[in-house]
Amino acid sequence: MAEKPSFQKEVMNLMHVMDGNPIEACIQCGTCSGSCPAVEYMDYSPRQIIALIRADKKDEVLSSDTIWCCSSCYYCTVRCPQNIKITEMMYALKRYCIWKHKHKSGVIGPDFSRKFVKIVVKTGKSYEPGLAPTFIFKYGVRGVIDNMIMGISLLQKKRMAIMPKTVKRIANFRRVLNRIIPIGVEQ
Repeated sequence: MAEKPSFQKEVMNLMHVMDGNPIEACIQCGTCSGSCPAVEYMDYSPRQIIALIRADKKDEVLSSDTIWCCSSCYYCTVRCPQNIKITEMMYALKRYCIWKHKHKSGVIGPDFSRKFVKIVVKTGKSYEPGLAPTFIFKYGVRGVIDNMIMGISLLQKKRMAIMPKTVKRIANFRRVLNRIIPIGVEQ
């Protein structure tokens, strides 16, 4: 019987296509956490997430808000003295959570990610008004009003389309997606 891989090994397998060092090379210097613009919203800093992964604390990592708070700015990755692709690790953890249905209920991230992928598969690009219903009401009346004001401003400045536009040769785009996503793409 094969031995079950550690959580650290699972995460490293999810990240296997990347350049850079594995998370076991982390020296726990805290540069990633000190660089992160979203760290104040996280329950664990990026450095702590790496430590939890290495300690095989799977449940703590997967139930954390940290991976959903990552703004994907790549500042941690750029500044890491060990060349660890921390942002890619966060993406890998998000994919894992969605795949295994291992996230807190009420967290916006998984629903937002699923909706985003569906829109991109359908049109070939992002469409912000299509994403808004996924999360806008979670912020209460004031949040809805603020987002509506911003949306109107973006429409007036022609920075956002009223209707989604589809890329040319969408069928070719979907064929490419089906090659890189082994489970196939719903249209």
